[in-house]
Amino acid sequence: MEQLIRAAVDRGARTIIIKAGDVLRARIDDDLVKLSKTAFTPDETRAIATHIIDREEIRENIDELTDYDCAWSLDGCGRFRVNVLRQRSTLMLVLRRIPGKVPTIDELSLPMVLEDIADSDDGLILVTGATGSGKSTTQAAMIGWINRNRRKHIITLEDPIEYLHEDDQSTITQRDVGSDTTTFAHGLRQALRQDPNVILIGEMRDPETIDTAIKAAATGHLVISTLHSPTTVASISRLLAVFAEDERDLVRMRLGDVLRGVVGQRLVARKGGQGLVAAIEIMKVTGAIRDCILMSRPVERIEALMQEGTQQYGTQTFDQHLMELVKADVLDYSTARAAATRPADFELVMQTLATDDAGHGETKVDSLREDEAFQQF
Repeated sequence: MEQLIRAAVDRGARTIIIKAGDVLRARIDDDLVKLSKTAFTPDETRAIATHIIDREEIRENIDELTDYDCAWSLDGCGRFRVNVLRQRSTLMLVLRRIPGKVPTIDELSLPMVLEDIADSDDGLILVTGATGSGKSTTQAAMIGWINRNRRKHIITLEDPIEYLHEDDQSTITQRDVGSDTTTFAHGLRQALRQDPNVILIGEMRDPETIDTAIKAAATGHLVISTLHSPTTVASISRLLAVFAEDERDLVRMRLGDVLRGVVGQRLVARKGGQGLVAAIEIMKVTGAIRDCILMSRPVERIEALMQEGTQQYGTQTFDQHLMELVKADVLDYSTARAAATRPADFELVMQTLATDDAGHGETKVDSLREDEAFQQF
């Protein structure tokens, strides 16, 4: 099994799937590829799960196990975030690779405004996106920047711990939910007694955790966490929806006071199938955007402010960044359009830009028309 995993990593696998009745499959770039010829048996997947699970009490009751998260290390391959689950009454494993080195904001080609956001002394920073879109990696890069540049006590609450940080200018306390503390909510309450400057919460899943996180952000701590939401603006509605309707106005006011920025990301296939690139949306909470949050302005108004604030504040929408990636020849036009928040508007703006360029003696309009779907720019 370890030889198969090493081979998958050598091929560039991001995710590895081990399931009874199927061969080993790995996600390479954005394709799920078969990497073995023989299917795993139920006994084999059970043995692999027993080998990987890190807690004795879980291993002893593995036949009653339905879902379990943990981290696992393999010499020469690094660490993996592992989800063990049961399907068709047999065990299955999904392993997501965690790079051994904490990447920097620059190495990830993330907007440098993230350094400015991470330099906040207090408040709430959210990283949003779908599962597997790289939220944990972006969080780790921001924590790494603080670690190298600020003298802080950073406490992380993770399930499981993914990137391993080494103390630099800051000292970092990493706590695994399930073994080092019982729940996110309990760990967060205790963190407030542990002299933190920065608190990273792997995910805000319930009203108690969100409420405590907002209180921590309002009392002089910088809180960084993730949410599953399609856009940065949608994250606000996603947070409010967790609370009862009669509480939402108060939560909105508190959120408007503490929110410093929201980073959204989507992984998109590079042109020519050469890996993936992150499309990034940045909502830095300016005075105008804070007023929109407090007064429950339409999503379109906040997005307009993000578009207008690119030069002054470093904000940008997904569609703006996708356009830049198309212009830089990193993405195919069709791929970018499919990933856009508003594909029809994206197409219209791209056509307008192409027409403007053609009016200045350039020939980009022809490249837009290589096929009827405007496949490339």
